[in-house]
Amino acid sequence: MTKEQEVKDYMIKHLPDYYVYLRIPGISAQGKGIDETVKWLTDKFTELGAIEVKQWHELGGNPVLYAEFAGNSEQTVLFYNHYDVQPPDPLDEWESDPFEPTERNGKIYARGVADDKGELISRMIVLQYFAEHGGLPVNMKFIIEGQEEVGSPTIQDYVHAHRAELTADACIWEGGGKDEDEKFEITAGLKGCLSFDMEVETAKKDLHSSLASYADNAAWRLVQALNSLKDETGHVLVDGYYDDIKPLELAAKKALEEMEFNGDEVKKQFGLKRPFVTDDPVGELINGTTMTINGISAGYEGAGVKTVIPRRALAKFDCRLVPDQKPAKIFELVRKHLDTHGFSDIKINLQVAEDPSRTSLEDEFIKLNIAVAKEVYGESSTTVIPNSAGTGPGAQFVEELNLPLVSVGIGYSGNGPHGPNEHIRNEDFRDGSWFMYRLLEECGKKK
Repeated sequence: MTKEQEVKDYMIKHLPDYYVYLRIPGISAQGKGIDETVKWLTDKFTELGAIEVKQWHELGGNPVLYAEFAGNSEQTVLFYNHYDVQPPDPLDEWESDPFEPTERNGKIYARGVADDKGELISRMIVLQYFAEHGGLPVNMKFIIEGQEEVGSPTIQDYVHAHRAELTADACIWEGGGKDEDEKFEITAGLKGCLSFDMEVETAKKDLHSSLASYADNAAWRLVQALNSLKDETGHVLVDGYYDDIKPLELAAKKALEEMEFNGDEVKKQFGLKRPFVTDDPVGELINGTTMTINGISAGYEGAGVKTVIPRRALAKFDCRLVPDQKPAKIFELVRKHLDTHGFSDIKINLQVAEDPSRTSLEDEFIKLNIAVAKEVYGESSTTVIPNSAGTGPGAQFVEELNLPLVSVGIGYSGNGPHGPNEHIRNEDFRDGSWFMYRLLEECGKKK
């Protein structure tokens, strides 16, 4: 039996040992299962031989778990993961209990198995294998937060407060995997995110709609403000919105040119009913910035008829940002835009602000990931992504800790994170874990 087959078989054999972790809800938005999750992870890391396991909670929020393992070299790899998950709703769309791991057709279904518990399980079992077969090739540190699914409001403070303990040579982010063409992705950064609510009130109570002859309507007022933010092409009309976008480096431009985008598969996967809003989806996914209405609420929204003038209207937004856009500045630009265009009565309330980050593709750690991916998956089945279209608190690790950051993992484009029937495929778990084994093995050879 080859070492590759031995490791892959070991991963699948021990995966069920971690099903108890998948059974714990750990829902940060609802405060469910947090203490139980932290206790289980603390006990498991201790069982695996950690030289230190700590729960940080002095700065508020859900506890941040830190674990450290000694390796056979001077190299240190820091892993970032999160233990919290999204609520399982809508429950009636699940084909099995979301908190009872269920295997069907080579897949494992459970809430959080793709985002992000399965990734952490893979890393823990790889660690377990090394510990039983000669020791870890590198020092390994884990920082695992419990509020990623609600915007990571405290992780920046914890990283700053524990900077000395988090020293490392590189950071491996929470997850990754294969794209819609089954190519393994090496991703070197994350977009930032600004999330805010927009609210307007035009009266103390809803009015009879016959009074629309003279009374203003909060819903129409909000719609008018929304229309001022974008033109018909989707271009954001906020002055200065695009000013700070950092041009891509040459290596990133080259990677962009080599990236493929299977538009037909994407449309099929998500059931898109309208054309793409851009002629350059790849470029926009990597270095494009967005402004999205997440939801609108106003007036009567129940069944039947109720003829009222809404007194209050609310819209929820998020903006995906790229280097070097700063959420705080964008928020102020939106406020200025509303004031300038006659909408000073509309309130905006900040919810989440996370900076973007991107590691150079010329970094040696990124190059090592690419080399190992080509060995494991093949050159034609490996793709390099300058940064993800999604968001996480990676900037704190890149800037505060001065670490190269890469996202790699066991997922694929059809995992369905946050939705019903979230799952991972056994084959991806095996392959992604073997990749991690080989990556850590090669890291241990570095001087």
